[in-house]
Amino acid sequence: MNPKLLTFALEAIGRRGGKNAAVGIIFALLVALLASVLLTSRSLQSEVEKTLSALPDITVQKLQGGRQGLIESDRVYAIETIPGVTWARERVWGYYYFQNAGVNFTLVGLDFFLPAYEESLNAAIRNFDIATWMDRDFMIVGEGVERTLHANYYKEYFNFILPDGAMKKVELAGTFAAGTALQSSDTILLPVTLARTLLNAPEGLATDITVAVANPEEVAMVATKISRLYPDTRVITKTDLAGSYQNLFDYKGGLFLSLFITALASFFILLLDKSGMGLAERREIGILRALGWRMEEVIRLKLLESGIVAFTAYLLGIFIALGYVFMLQAPGIVALFEGYSVLKPAFELPVVIDLSLLGLIFLATVPLYMAAVIFPAWRAATIDADEVMR
Repeated sequence: MNPKLLTFALEAIGRRGGKNAAVGIIFALLVALLASVLLTSRSLQSEVEKTLSALPDITVQKLQGGRQGLIESDRVYAIETIPGVTWARERVWGYYYFQNAGVNFTLVGLDFFLPAYEESLNAAIRNFDIATWMDRDFMIVGEGVERTLHANYYKEYFNFILPDGAMKKVELAGTFAAGTALQSSDTILLPVTLARTLLNAPEGLATDITVAVANPEEVAMVATKISRLYPDTRVITKTDLAGSYQNLFDYKGGLFLSLFITALASFFILLLDKSGMGLAERREIGILRALGWRMEEVIRLKLLESGIVAFTAYLLGIFIALGYVFMLQAPGIVALFEGYSVLKPAFELPVVIDLSLLGLIFLATVPLYMAAVIFPAWRAATIDADEVMR
């Protein structure tokens, strides 16, 4: 790189500062739009992937009239006898609509005295002693639930409305930090007996049954055996859920297709405008040719000018996208991914910066912009210097 050539290119950019600034700002906004969509999608996908990794291998639900109903808890014992099954457990969980905030909480009933749960809770909650809460109705909430409750003046307890219309006061025992924002945004952990009361789930019945399989290659076979054992159930594997979520992201990504087409059309209009060289630029090239500049040197100069403008605009667009997505939480774009009927407490998008994604955006924009100046610069450089300056 010739430092004098770089200095000359910067001076040339400054002489046409207004035009280059306008083109650079438009280019930066296009890069910001594309980067915002891709960064938001990647951040949400990262959260979903973490959530899926924590799910059981198989979930068994009972269908009644085509809809999910309560399943008999004693089916756990029959499922555990299937070869390849490590364990099977009943789950009691459901949704509770909090009208004041217009959101759904996910209530999960746990046996807090099981060693596995007690160990995980001690890791997630500081200064939590289960023995002090044995004879009281308590709940442990996710960070998103805590923010929602505090915003509605529930600091130390929450009043649940039971199915029969009565009120149930439940004390707030602590807040847990889950591995993902999706998990901690709407989850409330309760003793299983209290969860049954709030969800109207009698003893002997559960919401569903979760199953762990020792060999991942045998998950599909075990799922088939459970379906044959209980034909009235719907057996869902982790792979099924992963495929469903991927299809959802593919479908939601299609909603941005119109935005991307609009941005792409604007980008080509921008390139078309850039491809036309003004009289001052052609005269400048003619003078350089008269001074002895070779054609390849003129093209190198124009590529350097466009590269500086494009790379600066690219960096500006990326910084705008990062601020919009991770500081402002991508208003508008997240809503399109979630849908209009979302009833979850708000959660923060985790900061996921995929360098390969940023590189892809760079390759899809900057070289294309630089390539647009090659032909007009070559055409101007081939014209006779006297004719250009005349």
